[in-house]
Amino acid sequence: MPPRVSPKVLLVSCYELGHQPLGIATPLAFLKRAGFSAETLDLSVEPFDEERVRRADVVAVSVPMHTALRLGLRVAERVRELNPDCHLSFHGLYATLNGETLRAAGADSILSGECEEALVDVVRKGTTGSPPPFVAKLDYPVPQRSTLPDLDRYVHLELPDGALHRVGTVETSRGCRHRCRHCPIPPVYEGRFFVVPQHTVLEDIACLVARGVRHINFADPDFLNGPGHALEIVRAMRGDFPELTFDFTAKVEHLLKRKDDLIELHASGCAFIVSAVESLSDRVLSELGKGHTAREACEALSLARGAGIALRPTFVAFTPWTTRDDYLAFLSWVVEEELIGHVDPIQLTLRLLIPPGSLLLNNESLHPHLGELDADALTYRWAHPDPHMDALQRDLEKIVGRGIAERKTHHEIFHAVAEHAGLQPVSNEDELSSLPGPRLTETWFC
Repeated sequence: MPPRVSPKVLLVSCYELGHQPLGIATPLAFLKRAGFSAETLDLSVEPFDEERVRRADVVAVSVPMHTALRLGLRVAERVRELNPDCHLSFHGLYATLNGETLRAAGADSILSGECEEALVDVVRKGTTGSPPPFVAKLDYPVPQRSTLPDLDRYVHLELPDGALHRVGTVETSRGCRHRCRHCPIPPVYEGRFFVVPQHTVLEDIACLVARGVRHINFADPDFLNGPGHALEIVRAMRGDFPELTFDFTAKVEHLLKRKDDLIELHASGCAFIVSAVESLSDRVLSELGKGHTAREACEALSLARGAGIALRPTFVAFTPWTTRDDYLAFLSWVVEEELIGHVDPIQLTLRLLIPPGSLLLNNESLHPHLGELDADALTYRWAHPDPHMDALQRDLEKIVGRGIAERKTHHEIFHAVAEHAGLQPVSNEDELSSLPGPRLTETWFC
C-alpha cells in the first residue's frame, strides 16, 4: 500500500487588530509538532491567493473577533467557488457562537476555545462537525512565524515624539476568569483561563527580539488573571531584554488589587495599559456585569498615572441604558482628565455588540429594546428608548468613517454632540488638546 499523502493545509487569517496573527502562528506550531506542514495567508496584509486556495485539501480560517468573522464569511464564498471539495474549517473565539451561520456558509468543522489539537485532528482524520468549545489546557508549543509576512507590515508602537518601534504579540494566558455579560469570551470559556508556560512565552519573545522587535504586546484577554505568572514573565523578560517595552490589557478591578505592582511594571518597561472601562454610568456598568464602578475606574486611572503608566481606556459608548446625560458626562470626563490623546476617536462612537450566544441575551432589562438577529452583521439589533441617541451614534460613526486626522475627528465628534444636545459647541481643536500617549498604530477595535 502506498504511503498516505499528507494533506495540503492553508491557514488563513483575516484580521487581528493589525498584529501578526497568533490565529495562524499558534495552529501552525501545533501542526508542525504533529508532523504536518501548512501554507499561510494573512489577508490583512496579503492579497487573496487563488492558487494557494485551489491546491489546499484543508482551508482553516481564524475568527478570533467579530470583524475577522465577517471577513471570513467572504473568504468562505471564494473558497467554495475555487475549491468546492476542500475541507473548510473555522476556528477561534467567534466560531461556535456563530455555528449556524458558518454551517450555512459551507463550513465542515467549527472549533472554539482551546481547539488547536482539534484542528490537528481535522487535518489528520478529516474530522467534521461543531463540537462544544474546548476548555481543557493544552501543551502549548512556541508559535511558528517563519511563513508569515515580515513584522514591518504590522502594527508598531508610536511614541509621543513620533518614533516607531516594531511590535511582537505574544500570549501568556488564554480565556478569562470573569463573566462580563457583553464579552464573547465567557460563553466559550465559562470563567476558565489557562496559562502558557513561562519558558514557551520567553522563547517566543526571544524569537521576536531576534527579528527586531522592541515592544511586546501581551495579547491576553486580561494579563492580570494570573498576576503571579504575569509578573514572573515580566521579570524574566526584563532580565533577558532590559531594553524592551510592553503593554497589556487588564480589568479595572485587577489594577486596583495589584496597585502595589504598578510601580514595578513601570520600572520593567510598561508603556501603557488598556482597560475596558466601558462606561462612567454605574447603571450601565451593572448591566454589563463589569465588576467595577465609575469611581473605581477613576481610581484606576489615578493609580496608573501615579505609577508613571499611561492608561488607554476603552468604552462601549452607546448601550440601551446610556442616557444623554451619561454620554455628556462621559465626554466631559475624557476632556477633564486630559485623555483625548489616549482615546481613539472610534471609542467615542462604539455601539453595544450582541452576538449570538451573548450572556446579555439572558438580561431581562435588555429584552424591551432587543430586535432580531441581523444575519449579515452577525449581531442582534437593538433600539435605544430615546431615538435621538441612536441618531447621534449614527452621526458620530459617519464622522469616524471619514478617516480624517485624529485631532480633527475628536473636534467634529464634540461639535456634533453639542449640536444634538443644544449646547455651546467646541470652538476650536485646541480646546481638546492633550499630550499624546504611547499607542499602537492600529486603532483598537473588535
